[in-house]
Amino acid sequence: MTNIIETTTTVSEASATENGAVLFVPLNKLKKSPRNARKTPHSEAHIEALAASIAAKGMLQNLVVEPETNADGEPTGSYFVTIGEGRRLAQMLRVKRKQIKKTEPIRCVLDTENDATEISLDENVTREAMHPADQFERFRELAENRGWGAEEIAARFGVTAHVVRQRLRLGAVSPKLMQVYRDGGLSLDQLMAFAITEDHDRQEQVYETLSWNRKPSTIRRDLTKLNVAATDRRAIFVGADAYAEAGGTIIRDLFTEDRGGYFEDAALLDRLVIDKLEGIAAEVQAEGWKWASVHIDFPHAHGMRRSYPHPVDLSEEDAAAYGAAQEEYNRLSSEYEGYEELPDEADRRFAELEGEIERIDAKRHAYDVAEIARGGVFVILNHDCTARIERGFIRAEDEAPRPEDVEGATVTEDGKIVDEGDGEDAEPQPDDEDAGDAGKPLSELLIRDLTAHRTLGLRLALGEQPDMALVAVVHALAAQTFYRGGEASCLEIRLTSAYLASHADGIEDTPAAQALADRHAGWASDMPRDVSDLWAFVAGLDHASLMALLAHCVSLTVNAIRTPWEQKPNAHATVEKLASAVALDMTAHWTPTVQTYLGRVTKAHILAAVREGVGDEAAERISGLKKPDMAQATEQLLAGTGWLPSVLRTARPVSRDTESEAEAFAQAAE
Repeated sequence: MTNIIETTTTVSEASATENGAVLFVPLNKLKKSPRNARKTPHSEAHIEALAASIAAKGMLQNLVVEPETNADGEPTGSYFVTIGEGRRLAQMLRVKRKQIKKTEPIRCVLDTENDATEISLDENVTREAMHPADQFERFRELAENRGWGAEEIAARFGVTAHVVRQRLRLGAVSPKLMQVYRDGGLSLDQLMAFAITEDHDRQEQVYETLSWNRKPSTIRRDLTKLNVAATDRRAIFVGADAYAEAGGTIIRDLFTEDRGGYFEDAALLDRLVIDKLEGIAAEVQAEGWKWASVHIDFPHAHGMRRSYPHPVDLSEEDAAAYGAAQEEYNRLSSEYEGYEELPDEADRRFAELEGEIERIDAKRHAYDVAEIARGGVFVILNHDCTARIERGFIRAEDEAPRPEDVEGATVTEDGKIVDEGDGEDAEPQPDDEDAGDAGKPLSELLIRDLTAHRTLGLRLALGEQPDMALVAVVHALAAQTFYRGGEASCLEIRLTSAYLASHADGIEDTPAAQALADRHAGWASDMPRDVSDLWAFVAGLDHASLMALLAHCVSLTVNAIRTPWEQKPNAHATVEKLASAVALDMTAHWTPTVQTYLGRVTKAHILAAVREGVGDEAAERISGLKKPDMAQATEQLLAGTGWLPSVLRTARPVSRDTESEAEAFAQAAE
């Protein structure tokens, strides 16, 4: 900057002024100097910032000018701006916005001695910009000391409010870390990562524990690992507004896409989830259930039997309403058949009728009143961020009593009364035979003899009737699958089903497990209430339904789990054949994530997966990362690729034609 001037003149007196005089030149008389060293134009953002600053605080620096002369060397009355072209453009922008007139007097310093090109260059070279750390802290001081908000500061400095918020957040970083940044120990990106929280102790703790890997993503991960992401099902279920109203704080990352930030108080969030679930549970329990229990995760180890709703007849009123709604629905369907787009009134009526039909249809299945009185409900947070209501669980102490001994006789499961005095091998006594009591039951020994012959006859007959054998098998499996106890069938077929949750944590909360549970519930709701009616139900199914029920029951017995203590090579070989036969595609049920696979294998396995799923180049890019970072990077790389570990892959079934072609090709090759 030129020396401070003692004289102040107007433009009309300019011809008589000396070097260093202060002039007030009309803005429209100022021009860009052809000898200005800056050839790259100022950015629009810079001019915006200068205009805002001048509007708020006035011209903090004089323009340095030299007179414009014509070809004869005479002054034209205009001036070239040697230093301050950006400020001239900012004032021109204010004219355009009608904030000032084009004749606004601009304070300038006259320089007629120095070379214009040199001083223009000097202005841009011999100065040092403020360190960003100083800027961040001064912005913070403006907010704290003067009470200015981000919008007001932004207006005074010509930047966006978001930029101001970023600088305020950076200014709130621990002074210790800010000094490390000043000394070059942290980059700006790393400082931005630390600014995700304003907890200085937490920032410093994470800084002290950092290893050689100081990637911003690692810093953010370590700072937020005790918090809950806004994308978590708990956060979505409660909602940001309810959480904030309860006094919770949401940490926002102003420098990256944080997808809603992080809920800082995990304990508060869990309590809000439970409170909301308990409100829903109270409404459900009002249906008459004995108890209702709420959980964030489903308590799979509850050990309780579950009952399901069974078919019931509609009341006359509901049956009539259903018939009327169905009739009107069919009439409207015929009336508007062929319409590409329904009229609004018709579309609304269709929706009403569909809702009415669905409402009445739901009444076709109901829980037994006694089971409701004994049973309970689980209300849990589902993985789609909604409340999941599971009804019909019966605690052991609430089970209906089984047949008990009465008056010296035992009542069997089928309702027959057996005298306790009858021994297993007791034969009628001679006195009994002489008495000729035709009402006395046969001895157990004789009954065993006769029923053994009957068993032989049934085996012979059933083996000659495959269709009836199918019914008997389905009946035996369904009795064990859907009813308490397994004595309803005379077939000695035992259904066992491995408890998968003891082998894979969280497996019962997956979409595949939910789909299987829904299929089971659908069949369970169709089962008759009394197992004694099961045979008639199964025998009355059409062939397709019978086979579907068989398939469901059999599917529950599949066990493809490999354990180190069980050596079953033949069974494992059958697993592969079964998977091929049903064309099992595990990409529909499983994806490689840090939790499911990548965080549980070696780096070599991770890199091998990337090579197979993405390519060698991608594997090379992440090969230098530490395992946690490598696993996270790989999860993103493999997303959507369909990659599976070999143990989950299904071999394509080979047809006979394919086998013949392969053999022919091999022979030709020889």
